[in-house]
Amino acid sequence: MVKQPLYGLLAEFETPEQVLQAALRTHAAGYEKIDAYTPIPVEGLAEAVGFEWTSLPIVVFTGGFLGGCTGFFMCWYANVISFPLNVGGKPLNSWPAWIPITYELTILGAALAAVFGMIIMNGLPRPYHPVFNVPRFALASTDRFFLCIKARDKRFDVTQTKAFLEELKPHGVFEVEF
Repeated sequence: MVKQPLYGLLAEFETPEQVLQAALRTHAAGYEKIDAYTPIPVEGLAEAVGFEWTSLPIVVFTGGFLGGCTGFFMCWYANVISFPLNVGGKPLNSWPAWIPITYELTILGAALAAVFGMIIMNGLPRPYHPVFNVPRFALASTDRFFLCIKARDKRFDVTQTKAFLEELKPHGVFEVEF
């Protein structure tokens, strides 16, 4: 029988306070590739697992900027190049009239960049995750709290990491296979 490669180790906790303390101790021990799964939001857990800054705001700003530039260019091209029409001696490049369309395309570009950027950065759609291989993980959506240390962490060693997790007094420690 061939053993599957290891995704990480998963520890099960009964209360949000336990998983928060475990995450703080795990991060303080030097583990960087950790994740937590909870049925309810736990205040401070994102910082405890070392939640990293994301580049999504830059993607949204870029999408909005490009959308605004597109709206302004479309109006400029239509009024100055494609169909110049002199109405009442006004200049062809009368940009105040283009503010609404520029604004709307700025919002549209930012919104589309936010949606698709978030989907791509989150690795979605992902109908399957390795932690689903652990039968007890089904309780993550009802009343249990889980902390996972990933095998790709530079400090990860199966025996040492398992011993470390067992020191945190979890309900159980499970190997997560791909």
